[in-house]
Amino acid sequence: MTLRRLAVALLVLAVVAVGSVLIGTEHLGVGVLVDAYLRPDGSDAQLVIRHLRVPRTLTGLLAGVALGLAGAVTQGLTRNPLAGPEVLGVNAGAALAVVIGIATAGLSSVSGYVWFAFAGAALAGLLTAVLGAGAPVRLALAGVAVTAMLGGVTSALTLLDASAFAEYRYWVVGSLSAATLSTVVQALPFVALGAVLALASARALNATALGDDTARALGQHLARTRAVAAIAVVLLTGAAVAMAGPIAFVGLTVPHIARALAGPDYRWVLPWSMVLAPTLLLAADVLGRLVARPMELQAGIVTAVLGAPVFIALVRRRRLVAL
Repeated sequence: MTLRRLAVALLVLAVVAVGSVLIGTEHLGVGVLVDAYLRPDGSDAQLVIRHLRVPRTLTGLLAGVALGLAGAVTQGLTRNPLAGPEVLGVNAGAALAVVIGIATAGLSSVSGYVWFAFAGAALAGLLTAVLGAGAPVRLALAGVAVTAMLGGVTSALTLLDASAFAEYRYWVVGSLSAATLSTVVQALPFVALGAVLALASARALNATALGDDTARALGQHLARTRAVAAIAVVLLTGAAVAMAGPIAFVGLTVPHIARALAGPDYRWVLPWSMVLAPTLLLAADVLGRLVARPMELQAGIVTAVLGAPVFIALVRRRRLVAL
């Protein structure tokens, strides 16, 4: 039954992905999509498909997978159902690195942000892991402290540099609109490695959910489990933030929906999160194009508007499954 429902969810994701390619300021047909790759003729519609819509959809798929897995692993790692990837300070580290890159190197494109954002995310995640080593509560508290500290530095830099603030404010809301195939290719190895580490941590996360003593009794090496899980979160969130900016609520909300559908077993929660998160992100991106035509709302704004009430509804209905 679970496999059948997951297959249906994959089909929904495929439909949303095709919609993401075809729907926009100008609606295009499936025939245009097919011709763009099988019978290219250089028409404007085909160029839009190949150079704008498809890279944007691939970025949404990849960033969604990364955020969904990162959120589920973070909640398992911290044993905190209110935790998201930003709890480990990764988003704040990426944001600070992007501001530094804009202010010192004049960055103005996603391809320029990628390596700064990823380096900042990795360093912030490492700092949180070092400060919070030993217990999930300490890790969460360390993440909050690192996020506050780095956020303060970021705010100071953007206030002192008007040009940096002008660039940063477009990036920080989270968007797929500036996606390129180059960015996808650069981020793909990090997402792939992070996904492998996350999926490999599923059994260990099931054990740690029962408490440290029980996990040790079941033969789990807690320090190694937390290290692998933290590395996975850093790789996944760093890549997602580098591609699309700090998109809100996807990593927080999706794992709860996954647990409501599949139960508390991380061997199912993680695959469900991999499917549901890109579905939500792409659907939010398409909705943002439709509600403000001919302009568009950024995906990060739409996910925040959609994610907050969904999360509240889940809490009110007590559908959060104990970790």
